[in-house]
Amino acid sequence: MQALSELPELGVIMLDTRFPRPPGDIGNPASFAVPVRQRVVTGAWPAAVVQTAESRQASGMLPAFVAAARALQADGVCAITTSCGFLVLMQQALQAAVAVPVVTSSLLALPDCLAREQQVGVLTISADKLGPAHLLAAGVPEARLGDVLVQGVDPEGPFAGPVLRNESGMDLPAAEADVVRAALALQARAPQLRTLVLECTNMPPYAAAIESRTGWRTLSLLQSTTLLQAFSRTSSMAPGL
Repeated sequence: MQALSELPELGVIMLDTRFPRPPGDIGNPASFAVPVRQRVVTGAWPAAVVQTAESRQASGMLPAFVAAARALQADGVCAITTSCGFLVLMQQALQAAVAVPVVTSSLLALPDCLAREQQVGVLTISADKLGPAHLLAAGVPEARLGDVLVQGVDPEGPFAGPVLRNESGMDLPAAEADVVRAALALQARAPQLRTLVLECTNMPPYAAAIESRTGWRTLSLLQSTTLLQAFSRTSSMAPGL
């Protein structure tokens, strides 16, 4: 088995944040079984990125993210992901800018889910901001937009509040309860669902709690088949990010 230092690196384009990132969070290198190289986009605050498609386009931030992707590729990473699911709006531009695989968001798993299931749930940090443009950018067919059931967390609650305000502290047990509460609210609306995609990259630490309370399968960037395939082509490590 290869030593961790000998494995190819995963590149992570990071927002400019300071809130806590427990294991499971995409911004915590310990969340991955491979070495991680991060590149922070200075000034890309959470509240500036968690926006509607129109606001994101007007922000003018794309060149900075393209530069980060190219810098990570120059550093030798074999795949690139990001620390915010709303960056799915940049998927095409970032992939066009580099030769290595880019997976901006867990929302990219939606087309495969919809091919197997009649409806799929999405848990997001902001249901008000996540719109059809994000789903279309993820590859959801326009005719299936109504089959993606979106549920947000409380925008001022103990999870979203500290993240969007970029606070240095967070009550992690309260954040977990907040995220689970949102998942249960979706289950009350749509008990027939089987799969829940976690849009927010700060939600995977609470995936086990969600699965335990709902019985659903959760998907995040930690289960991205594209990232797994990138590493299987370049190393002999056992599959698993």
